[in-house]
Amino acid sequence: MEIKPTESELEILQVIWKKGQCTVREVHEELAKNKDAGYTTTLKLMQIMHDKGMVERDTTSKTHLYKALFTMEQAQSNALDKILSTVFKGSTSDLVIQALGQHRASKDEIDAIKNFLNQFDQDKK
Repeated sequence: MEIKPTESELEILQVIWKKGQCTVREVHEELAKNKDAGYTTTLKLMQIMHDKGMVERDTTSKTHLYKALFTMEQAQSNALDKILSTVFKGSTSDLVIQALGQHRASKDEIDAIKNFLNQFDQDKK
């Protein structure tokens, strides 16, 4: 399954990934902290996400619980693959240079990148 959530669906998924599983009310309350969205809008979006196969819904109790059917890492990987192939024509170096050139990375992030590259280099030997 290709994972292609909309921006609003990603906001909902962020809440579900953080909590593991949650009700529409819990998602709505979390989203309401940062944006003006009605409860029924959140409910409808989550129903659509269920129909699309993005979330599963446990209906065994009065209050339905929703759970993501894919991980945040799977969504990130899918989005990155799409951006890499379409925007950067497969060039990983162009993507990394653009990302680092456009956004100020912290010292910890730079260190993590260096460590990853060093490990990647060691694995190639």
